[in-house]
Amino acid sequence: MVEELLTMNRNVRLLELDLSRQEAYAALGDGFDHVYLLASMVGVRCAETRPEDVLKINTTIILGALEWMASSGSRRLFFSSTSENYAGGYEFGIIPIPTPERVPLVISEIGNPRFSYAVTKIWGEAASIFYGAHHGFTSIIGRYHNVYGPRMGYGHVIPELSQRILTGEEPLKVMSPDQTRAFCYITDAVEATRLLMEAQVQNGLIVNIGNDREEIQIGALAQRLLRLAGRPPVFETRPAPRGSVPRRAPAIDLLRELTGFEPAVPIDSGLAETFAWYRQHPSDDTRVGCM
Repeated sequence: MVEELLTMNRNVRLLELDLSRQEAYAALGDGFDHVYLLASMVGVRCAETRPEDVLKINTTIILGALEWMASSGSRRLFFSSTSENYAGGYEFGIIPIPTPERVPLVISEIGNPRFSYAVTKIWGEAASIFYGAHHGFTSIIGRYHNVYGPRMGYGHVIPELSQRILTGEEPLKVMSPDQTRAFCYITDAVEATRLLMEAQVQNGLIVNIGNDREEIQIGALAQRLLRLAGRPPVFETRPAPRGSVPRRAPAIDLLRELTGFEPAVPIDSGLAETFAWYRQHPSDDTRVGCM
């Protein structure tokens, strides 16, 4: 898809850079209308096995990007944040579900490696707001909720289950099958992001991005993937990872109000597209999990 985009549009440039290195930003140029900061070390397995790298890499990228925004004369920044920021509040039972943006952000157990990712995103939200206010650019923060789709790597729940189904794991092992998530297909997330960046808003806006129309238990998700593979919908239950919340779902009233966005891709259609892609692009064991 990237190659097709480069062929069709001569105004698109592809630069492969390590944004954790300060010298990378010199290659970007300056004076952009819209900048999307999506780069991050992400995934539960990364946070659990390499929390020190998650902290170092993510904060280095965020700070480097914000310093570049301040010096480049670029006008508007989208910072990709996460629903993981709400996890501590869920554990203490102090925030509602579906969850609106204006709730307390809490780290319930600072020594839990899983929170290394959320800590960087909470810090990144604050840094984006303060840098924007001081240097005269607009920062918009999107808290993504369980975005999925083709080409999302192999370390998240849907691709990981798909991979293990396709390699014939029998019985399929499913952690926390009673937990519930509201998954958002990638094309919906992209459209919501685009609309937000075109909205007339002030610096520091924080908006949930997700799908509030459907929630699904992880066990039911596994059963649907098994059916897509032509296998009986039977699995073996495993306990939930430490720090994993029982339910997660966004309130997207603010997103609707600002942009008119409505989720368009139902879970069955999105899973079918995603599973078909992973069937065509199997992974070897070295690519599953943390990078």
